[in-house]
Amino acid sequence: MSQILFSGVIGLFLSLVGTPLLIKLLASRGYGQFIRDDGPQNHHSKRGTPTMGGIAFILATVAAYALTKLLTGSQPSFSGVLVLFLFAGMGLVGFLDDYIKIVKQRSLGLRAKAKMAGQLIVGTAFAVLSLNFANLRLLTPASTKLSFTQDFGWSMGPVIFVIWALFMILAMSNGVNLTDGLDGLATGASVMVFGAYVFICVWEYQESCANPFTAGPGCYEVRDPLDLAVVAAALMGACFGFLWWNTSPAKIFMGDTGSLALGGALAGLAICSRTELLLAILGGLFVLITMSVVIQVGSFRLTGKRVFKMAPLQHHFELKGWSEVLVVVRFWIIQGMCAILGVGIFYAGWAASK
Repeated sequence: MSQILFSGVIGLFLSLVGTPLLIKLLASRGYGQFIRDDGPQNHHSKRGTPTMGGIAFILATVAAYALTKLLTGSQPSFSGVLVLFLFAGMGLVGFLDDYIKIVKQRSLGLRAKAKMAGQLIVGTAFAVLSLNFANLRLLTPASTKLSFTQDFGWSMGPVIFVIWALFMILAMSNGVNLTDGLDGLATGASVMVFGAYVFICVWEYQESCANPFTAGPGCYEVRDPLDLAVVAAALMGACFGFLWWNTSPAKIFMGDTGSLALGGALAGLAICSRTELLLAILGGLFVLITMSVVIQVGSFRLTGKRVFKMAPLQHHFELKGWSEVLVVVRFWIIQGMCAILGVGIFYAGWAASK
C-alpha cells in the first residue's frame, strides 16, 4: 500500500513545483490561450493565459509512477502501463491540437478528421493491447464482457469490444474537453473521480479472486488492481498540484493536451478495473455537461430553438448571472455527490454478493 502513498505524494509535488516552471516557459514563447468571440464576454480577459498545461500533470503522473516503482522495488504491471499509454497518447493528440491553435492563432486547432483519427489510433492500440498479456490466471488487462461493478453477461468478442472501448475513450475524452471551460472545473472534478478509483482498485485488490482468503462470492477478477490504484493515485496527486495554479484566476489552462489525456485515463481505469458502466455515475458531471451539448444541438436542428442560453451547461449559468467561481464550486459539489454515489453503488454491489 506504500506504493499508493508514494505515487500520490510524488505526483502532487512534481505537479505543484513543475507547473510554474511550465508557465514561465510557455509565457516566454507567447503560447497563450485563444478565446472565441462567441463565448461569455468575461472570458476575454483570459486571452493570452498560457495553455497546454496538461503537459505538467502528464509528466508528473508518469514520473510519479516510475519513481514509485524505483523507490519500492516493485515491477510495473501491464494494466498500469497501458492506462498510462492511453493517458499520454491522448495527451499527445491534444498537444498537436493546442499547438496548431497557438501557432496559427485560430480556435479550432486540428481539423476534425485529423483529431478523430489521432484519437482512434491511440484508442484502438490500447483496446487491442489490453486483450493481450494474460497472467498466470489467464486474466488480461481488459475483458470482452460488459461491466458495472464487475463483469457480467456474455463475451462481446474482440471486435465489438474494440468498438465499445473506442466509444468509451472518445466519450470521456470529449466529455472532459467540454467540461474544461472554467478555471479549475475539469481539474477539480477529475481529482474526485481519480480518488474514487483509488478506493475502488484498493478494494478490488483486497477482495481479489487471486487471494485464497477472499476467493468466492463477490471476489474481483481484475488483472492488476493494486497497480491501477497506484496509477489513479498518481493522477489524483498530479491533478491536485495542477489545481493550485489552474483555479480561478487561472495562471495556466490545461488545454486539449490535458482534457483529452484525463478523459483517456478515466476510460482506461474503467475498462481495466471492470467498472465501465459505473464510470457514467462516477464521472456524472462530465456526462451531464456532454448531454447538455447533445440536447442543445439536437433541439436546434429539430426545432430551430435552443434549450440553454449557451452550451456546454456551465456557460448557460454564467450567462444567467452566476459568477465563474460560483458555477465551479456548485459543479464540484455535483461531481462530489456523483463520486460518492458511484463508490456507494460499488460497495453495495460487493455487499449484496456476500
